[in-house]
Amino acid sequence: MLFPGFSVSSGYRPTLFFMQELQIQCLQGQMPQEQYTHHRSTMPSSEGPQVYKVGIYGWRKRCLYFFVLLLMILILVNLAMTIWILKVMNFTIDGMGNLRITEEGLKLEGVSEFLQPLYAKEIQSRPGNALYFKSARNVTVNILNDQTKVLTQLITGPKAIEAYGKKFEVKTVSGKLLFSADNNEVVVGAERLRVLGAEGTVFPKSIETPNVRADPFKELRLESPTRSLVMEAPKGVEINAEAGNMEATCRTELRLESKDGEIKLDAAKIKLPRLPHGSYTPTGTRQKVFEICVCANGRLFLSQAGTGSTCQINTSVCL
Repeated sequence: MLFPGFSVSSGYRPTLFFMQELQIQCLQGQMPQEQYTHHRSTMPSSEGPQVYKVGIYGWRKRCLYFFVLLLMILILVNLAMTIWILKVMNFTIDGMGNLRITEEGLKLEGVSEFLQPLYAKEIQSRPGNALYFKSARNVTVNILNDQTKVLTQLITGPKAIEAYGKKFEVKTVSGKLLFSADNNEVVVGAERLRVLGAEGTVFPKSIETPNVRADPFKELRLESPTRSLVMEAPKGVEINAEAGNMEATCRTELRLESKDGEIKLDAAKIKLPRLPHGSYTPTGTRQKVFEICVCANGRLFLSQAGTGSTCQINTSVCL
């Protein structure tokens, strides 16, 4: 088969025949690769064999080596930083730094600072050492229920210690109640309550106690500066001063009243130095013996004693 427009010499007819056959096979899609290679190798060429280079050359190769070197440097720096952090933080098999992991939990030694909330079931110090909580502002302890509602709260601040709860109790090691406070009452369970203030204790309302006693060789004073002072007991009130004096002072009246019984003054000496004197004076020498007279309104006065009673003569004092 000849193509129009081509003039082929007689010396290149086999080659032209091969090209025609190759063109036919390419159109039919049945050209085997081995045959193409064989015929191509047999074709004469004036340029010589061509060499194809496989790989990365030039600036691409230099960039690849640079990135590989940079990656190795980064790996070495990362490894060195990791080793330095492990050394500084004191990482060991048991824990990190002062923090140790034990079978019972976490064990923290030394001074620790928590910047965020700490949640723990139990916090305790080492045996024989104290446990300290320090804060620049306050320390707050909250007791929550299942719905995260605050039931009990303890706040220790720079100015005051505040406790919020339904009841506050202080007990001894054996479980004996020392102090208790709630909305209804305040109970002091100690055997003795001592008040060391210079001005004593102020009770705006009533107080109930079986015994009020001062320390040995100290004075006991019950005083109401602006109101009245009332002492009541269903089985009696006893005032006793075993090693000193007892004084009852008032500005207007001191009243001793017994509704169903009697008032008994039992002493070796009873002195009433400021009782008024009667106006009657018997003739003769003035005596230093007087008798105590009682008016109908209960007032007492002195009358100079005579051979008989002189109280009736000095009734002007009862007016």
